[in-house]
Amino acid sequence: MALLKKLFKQTLVYGLATVLPRMLSFFLLPIYTGVLDTSGYGKIAVIFAWFAIFNVILAYGMETAFFRFYNGSRDKHQVTSTALLSILGTTLVFLVLGFFLQNAMANITGIDVNYIKYAVYIIALDALVIIPFAWLRAREKPMRYALVKIFNVAINLGLNIFFLLWLPKIIENNPSSIFNRIYKADFEISYIFISMFVSSGVTLLLMIRIYLRRPFVFNVSLWKRMMQYGLPILVAGIAFTINEVFDKILLEQLLDSDIAESEVGKYAACYKLALFMTLFATAFRMGIEPFFFSHSSTRKPQLAYAQITNYFVILGSVILLGVVVFADVLKVAFIQDESYWEAMTIVPIILLAAFFLGIYHNLSVWYKVTDNTIFGAYISLIGAILTIVINYVFIPKIGYMASAIATLSAYGCMMVLSYFFGRKHYPVPYNMRKILFYLMLSIMLSALSFYVFDRNLIIGSVLFVLFLGLVYTLENEKLKKIFLKNED
Repeated sequence: MALLKKLFKQTLVYGLATVLPRMLSFFLLPIYTGVLDTSGYGKIAVIFAWFAIFNVILAYGMETAFFRFYNGSRDKHQVTSTALLSILGTTLVFLVLGFFLQNAMANITGIDVNYIKYAVYIIALDALVIIPFAWLRAREKPMRYALVKIFNVAINLGLNIFFLLWLPKIIENNPSSIFNRIYKADFEISYIFISMFVSSGVTLLLMIRIYLRRPFVFNVSLWKRMMQYGLPILVAGIAFTINEVFDKILLEQLLDSDIAESEVGKYAACYKLALFMTLFATAFRMGIEPFFFSHSSTRKPQLAYAQITNYFVILGSVILLGVVVFADVLKVAFIQDESYWEAMTIVPIILLAAFFLGIYHNLSVWYKVTDNTIFGAYISLIGAILTIVINYVFIPKIGYMASAIATLSAYGCMMVLSYFFGRKHYPVPYNMRKILFYLMLSIMLSALSFYVFDRNLIIGSVLFVLFLGLVYTLENEKLKKIFLKNED
């Protein structure tokens, strides 16, 4: 229990460092959906999808490789220096290519070339802080990590509020204001990118001393081993990103051009309500990923991994049912324009998909600690193929519902494959009876609340309270030992 208590404390700190900034960014949703119509938000969603893909490409698995080699190395400075120089070099190459090929990139993606310019600089700035943030996590400096992350999002949020909400009102009330020099009508999307560029630039400045304070050493042999470890992570990362964001791109391409961006906007906005599950899963992963590596050589680490997965499923089941029950409350709070609400039917499906992905991350310990990351690539590729095939076949027939089903199918398949491969290569004694009990019960109650009782808040609340009571009855003592009692 002492080991689990330490893990949950670390997860809580990194969770706050991850969740709080993303919750701040979540408040951008009502701003964007209030300022932009469904078509405008759809355009933003497609651009952000391409952002995500290029972010993964520029990271090329180096973050996970850094953790793997940093924890097992006697010369940690050499690992850090090699990773920093690797990312720095590839980012500079990307900047040069982005500058000369911006028109070609605009033609391929269908994005305005002016937005491409912003995107290239923002993606490069974000790439340069990948290893510095990983270094903070590896050195267990969660408070600094959290402060920088929160400051980044606070700047971004503040600038968005200024440019999108305050600036138009200032100009409307006082056309001769000094702010007239920076105001342009119908410039909302550019203002969004300017806000991101400034916040990313400030973040790099806050982290720049990690680059400046060390004499650099580039170990070619080490770099080759890191690349060998990380490239399968890159393949898996691209496949993951396809599962997560490529549906927005395909929706825009496969639907009728008159409605495509509007449908993407509705889908992307309601998709955001699954962020609560994504935040939980991400926070958990931020805590367990260093834990997996640092405890892989301890006595019977599989027992700890099994217990971790049990508690993830229990807590995730509570979040799944809670968000489904209160979905209509959340939509009013975060998506105030009713024209977006048409896509609310996807929310339980996307929530469950995010839950499956979180379980997959827990199950993926086997290929990470055994250096079989190629299996992660294979599994992710299967998920990506499912995503693309289901979207291509069914988007013309059922629109964005096909994208939601594709996401659920991909993550569900990946979860099951990882479990069965793991049983063969690195057996972990998961309590499948308990896991399936909580998982299936939460799914059943969510379906009853959302679909059978048509989102009736009273009935849903009763179901939620009953489920909480059951969890408390069955898990009370064990959870107290982890979260409340002190371990000697």
